[in-house]
Amino acid sequence: MDPTTVDDPVCNAGSLNIQERLQKRHLARIKDAERRKEAKESHSVAEEKSEYFCSTFNSEQGNIEELLSSCSGADRPVVIQKLEEATARTAQLQKFLNDSMVFLTKYDLSQAQAALQKLQTSIAEIREEALPKKKFAFRARTKAADKVSAPAVSEPPVPDAATPEISKTDGVVASEQCGFSNMSDMFLTKTAEEIQKQDVLLTHLSNCKVRLLGSPSTLHLKHIDSCEILCGPVSSSVFVAHCRNSTLAFPCQQMRTHNTTDTQVYLHVTSRAIIEDCHGVSFAPFSWSYPTLEEDFHVSGLDKDRNNWNQVDDFNWLAAGTPSPNWTLIPEADRRTNWNS
Repeated sequence: MDPTTVDDPVCNAGSLNIQERLQKRHLARIKDAERRKEAKESHSVAEEKSEYFCSTFNSEQGNIEELLSSCSGADRPVVIQKLEEATARTAQLQKFLNDSMVFLTKYDLSQAQAALQKLQTSIAEIREEALPKKKFAFRARTKAADKVSAPAVSEPPVPDAATPEISKTDGVVASEQCGFSNMSDMFLTKTAEEIQKQDVLLTHLSNCKVRLLGSPSTLHLKHIDSCEILCGPVSSSVFVAHCRNSTLAFPCQQMRTHNTTDTQVYLHVTSRAIIEDCHGVSFAPFSWSYPTLEEDFHVSGLDKDRNNWNQVDDFNWLAAGTPSPNWTLIPEADRRTNWNS
């Protein structure tokens, strides 16, 4: 018998193993090529989306800036109408940014947020300049001064030690100034009727407790020291700057924080929280409740089921894969649930 016709099990097995390895290597190369192709296509799509976003965003930003510029010298009713339009278009631009965050680079995101903040600041400045309320603002400041330092004035002194009277004074400040400023050691409250869909500013507060009921359009916190500030759903953004040793709680569409230290934030945010030049900031899910919270969520337009409270971008920390040392999560056992004390 010809020995070449005899089946050799060892040879056959070796041949099969070689064929299997070659087949596996071929399939692996095909899959790798497909992955590279998909990655390239995905990168191209992301670049196209980013280019479309920047073009659309910059165009609308320019239109809003032109609209605000046209307020100069216009009659009061015209200014009011233009400010309302600018506010609505800025809110839509904020929503466009929030919907595009998944594919934007940190640089593009930072630039867009800075542009939005500039627009909102311009709207607030034009509103203050064109629609001043000097008559009531002076009286509100005088009453606040009576409480803090009790200067000699011709007006009758405000009765002290009575909580209802304090609330009344605060109501004047809130309704006329859309916020509180230059106060210390006080309990301050604003109702939904006073702040609904308005820009609220809290500035230079020390050792105060603040309760904001309702749904403001934006919330600005500046120079806050050792305060507890609780706010209802904010339909767009919360801006925090120069805050320390404080506790904050609010739902919002987006939060941006600058120069803040040793502060706890109980947050409901539908996009992301952003910090810059901060340290010692800690986060937990929003836990404050009050009777009309559900209604205010509806007014704000926020998605109550979407909360990215633990997704924080630190613009000072760009080390990929390494957590930022500037913020932490509050341990569950240490989170506050009772806000009545």
